[in-house]
Amino acid sequence: MTAAPQTGHTPAYGPVDLTNCEDEPIHIPGAIQPHGCLLALDPASLEVVVASANTGDLLGTEPAAAIGRPLADLLGATVATDVRRRWAEQAFDEPMIVRLTDTRDGALAGAEVDVSLHRSGERLVVEVEPLGRPRSVLLSYQSARAAMARLSAQTSVVGLGEQLAREVGEITDFDRVMVYRFDQDWNGEVIAEERRPDLNAFLGLHYPAADIPAQARQLYTVNWTRLIADVDYRPAPLEPVLDPGTRRPLDLSFSTLRSVSPIHLEYLRNMGVTASMSISLVVEGELWGLVACHHYSGPHRPSQDARAAAEFLGQVASQQIAERTRSDARERALERASTLGRIVGRAAATNAALDALLVDPELLALMDATGAALSYDGAMRTLGDVPDHRTVELVAHRLLDGQEGVAGFSDRLADLDPALARAEGLPPGALAVGVLPDRYLVWFRPEIEQTVDWGGDPRNKELAAAEDGTVRLSPRRSFEKWREIVSGRSCPWDEEDLEAARDLRDRVNGLLLRRSRDQIEVAESLQRSVLANVAPTLEGLDVAVRYASAASYQLGGDWWDCLVLDRERVAFVIGDVAGHGVSAVAAMTQVRAALRAYLFASNDLGHSLDQLDRFMSALLGDQIASAQIAVIDRRNRVIELASAGHPAPLLLPPDPEQPLRPVPRPVLGLGSGEAVVTAVEVPAGTTLVMFTDGVIERRGVDLFESLDQLARIADVGPGQEDLEVWLDRLLESLPEPGDDDRTVVAITVN
Repeated sequence: MTAAPQTGHTPAYGPVDLTNCEDEPIHIPGAIQPHGCLLALDPASLEVVVASANTGDLLGTEPAAAIGRPLADLLGATVATDVRRRWAEQAFDEPMIVRLTDTRDGALAGAEVDVSLHRSGERLVVEVEPLGRPRSVLLSYQSARAAMARLSAQTSVVGLGEQLAREVGEITDFDRVMVYRFDQDWNGEVIAEERRPDLNAFLGLHYPAADIPAQARQLYTVNWTRLIADVDYRPAPLEPVLDPGTRRPLDLSFSTLRSVSPIHLEYLRNMGVTASMSISLVVEGELWGLVACHHYSGPHRPSQDARAAAEFLGQVASQQIAERTRSDARERALERASTLGRIVGRAAATNAALDALLVDPELLALMDATGAALSYDGAMRTLGDVPDHRTVELVAHRLLDGQEGVAGFSDRLADLDPALARAEGLPPGALAVGVLPDRYLVWFRPEIEQTVDWGGDPRNKELAAAEDGTVRLSPRRSFEKWREIVSGRSCPWDEEDLEAARDLRDRVNGLLLRRSRDQIEVAESLQRSVLANVAPTLEGLDVAVRYASAASYQLGGDWWDCLVLDRERVAFVIGDVAGHGVSAVAAMTQVRAALRAYLFASNDLGHSLDQLDRFMSALLGDQIASAQIAVIDRRNRVIELASAGHPAPLLLPPDPEQPLRPVPRPVLGLGSGEAVVTAVEVPAGTTLVMFTDGVIERRGVDLFESLDQLARIADVGPGQEDLEVWLDRLLESLPEPGDDDRTVVAITVN
């Protein structure tokens, strides 16, 4: 099906070149690849609304004649009946292979074809293409298990990529299969490759982010597989280009036949590629990489079931990459938690915690840094390779943006400020964490020169003559290995580095609190760094938080916390360390930080509470605390709860059939007991209210009476009322507070 090369035009968009390819709406090209045909239907009547220009060649009915006709007239009554059923059941993923016995004319008359369905806005899109080769590769249960076992047997991401390339190559028969991983700047690197023996190796080559524009990367997260059966195809336009019902081009994001950007086709031709296919690797909802398949010996069109099998393996590999990433993160979190414990323990054993911190043998190793600077109340202490004090101050100001209780990092400090670009001896990487504008800790990382082998010069943009004689920018033509020495950057920082820095800050603040002569000032600064004033914004949940200190103290032992454990599960913590003043706040800071580490390390709320109990009994003397953890699965609307001596929460509206009454373990700090996790599935609109005992305790009032009073005032929950407004109204309706802090966390599950 080779035809003249496609020109640099998109039927629904117009001319494209490198000056506007970032804006090219590739999801609405207004055309398809011609090895199949497309019919967009009104799902109610199954009448054709939009048809591809090649329906006459393939089905024997020209587009103008197809518009307005029922699907049965073009593909037969049997196919139409099955399509109507699948639309009603939204069963678009079932394989559909039929013989077009009712189609008398056209190239596909009497042939076996693959029929695929998807929804595009208000339309049902039907795509028809002849069976490809190889056939009968759809994974059976046994072969799927065997392939998954081979993938699971790999102990590294690179090994997983190598096995995935072998599996996809065997299924699809492409000349080259590469696994391509993106970095933080969306540059790609080939980490695994399976190829025909006579082809040059691409393994280890890098490709610039511009090779795959942002809108293409976004489309890869929506539609996991894309095939170009022949890079020299002539696109079959859709007729009409604008849907008569919507007056917009048909969205082909989920189309298997979607015509691709002429810029990309030119790019592939410049590489000598005659056909290609890509499979997305998506981790935690974000594009992690691609399986890129290239063919060099003419058009190549794997069958639908071969493509489906390859996509399935890509999805399996994506899950395994995510699992390895999470496992590695847990290992690093545990190792860092141990290092933090040793650092804080050594600082706590001295009367000069900050001085001890700056000479600690593991402070730099904690961040893989070569220098650190600590500013506290106008005094600056330094360790290792650090620039002058004025430069340190400028770095901290740029990274923290003058805000309190924040953290920031950069691996290219020279990009942040012209003065930093001119500074002599400035390490290019720094991470800063602060409490107040003049209280911060900065780590520095040195320059790392990297040798990067690119697949062609990434800076090269070539001029080419268009058919009309004008000159335009075209994709690069050279893909010979081009070596670059990258300098001026440090090893990049990540969120795990930030979390470790915040934990160290919180725990050191706890030490300082015990020794502070000015309890109120230090407690206020700690409150700003530990207890957020604003509830987090989370998809699928509405959250409102209120904290009020006791009348006679600035800060007590109350705390609350929110941790996103994974893509679906969010943990909410509320707790109360016994007592008030410096000792309670210091203990609260350590307890909160320890519980965060345990939750991130295990994701098991009951086990985390038991570990926290052992931590307190071993390291915090006779200090005790109560705590409650609620983990909400946003997808399944399941709430898991575990409690250690804490008041039971409210579940609104109350459901006598499914009460949320956790089995409490003893308070924390006794070194005994075992937490029991309670779980309940809730409907949308349910509100969970967690609170500390300061909300219900009153002098001379029975505790159970106070609990009943709170339940009556809360009634059935906020309903349609704004959660923040409802929570304020609830607290205003309660009697005057006693001599304890009050903390309330309300979460509505949407």
